[in-house]
Amino acid sequence: MKPQKEVKISNWAAHTTTGVSVTLALLTLGLIALIWIAATSESRRMMEKIEISVVMADSISDDRADAVRKAIENTPFAQNVRLITRQQALENWREATGEDLEHVFGVNPLSPEVAFTVAAEYSSVKGIAGIKKSVSAISGVEEVGTPDSRLIEAMNDNIRRLTLGFTILAAVMLVISFVLISNTVRLSIYSKRFTIHTMQLVGATDGFIRRPFIVSNACVGALSGFVASALLSGALALSGSMGMPELAGLIGWTWMGAVDVSLIVGGALICALAALLSTTRHLRQDYGELFK
Repeated sequence: MKPQKEVKISNWAAHTTTGVSVTLALLTLGLIALIWIAATSESRRMMEKIEISVVMADSISDDRADAVRKAIENTPFAQNVRLITRQQALENWREATGEDLEHVFGVNPLSPEVAFTVAAEYSSVKGIAGIKKSVSAISGVEEVGTPDSRLIEAMNDNIRRLTLGFTILAAVMLVISFVLISNTVRLSIYSKRFTIHTMQLVGATDGFIRRPFIVSNACVGALSGFVASALLSGALALSGSMGMPELAGLIGWTWMGAVDVSLIVGGALICALAALLSTTRHLRQDYGELFK
């Protein structure tokens, strides 16, 4: 009974070591994924802050301007569409400048306006130009005010560089994590290479020998992914009390759930694949090669 107990302790220790190593690798990979998601969400939010102002002709009433607002609201490029009536425009002018135009001119000289922000998909220079052309064709529109094209291009260039940088970093970390996890599993199975050879000598098939190694390592990978997911989800849940309340909004629990599932499934698959490759390698070795 004592040797069997020692084997069980040895197996438990090996799985624990493997699990800790895999958890750390998956935790790093999950953190990079969440940073990439947050950066992408922030980039999209920045693109959707571009605002366009539609100035109506003097002869257009507030009711007609509201009809224009509804027409723009039904387009795919417009978000947060709002109507600024003549009276609201006059009050905004008075608050901004301190001047009462109605008192100066005797009438309200300002026209109603429609303002809206642009959907992220249309936030390029070409997209803004297309929006301006489309809105300008609406009856009653006198002028369409858009941001400077150079500012839009500069913003999009910065966002593209940021996205590319995080994509490259995520890809590199994915490769590094796969290599680390594979090496960890291979080292764990390497210590059992004589056991594998002994099972071959007593007539065990390759599939029978591989199965327990693949299943046990897949379980270790899934458990490691679960632990890594729990740590990341807990950190996101506590982000508000840690002075980062906007972080949960940038990532969202839908994306957090997707990352959690990916870590659990990915951990299991990577560990199972590494176990399959490692056991296959040892199954093909001669007895003399086991000492190398």
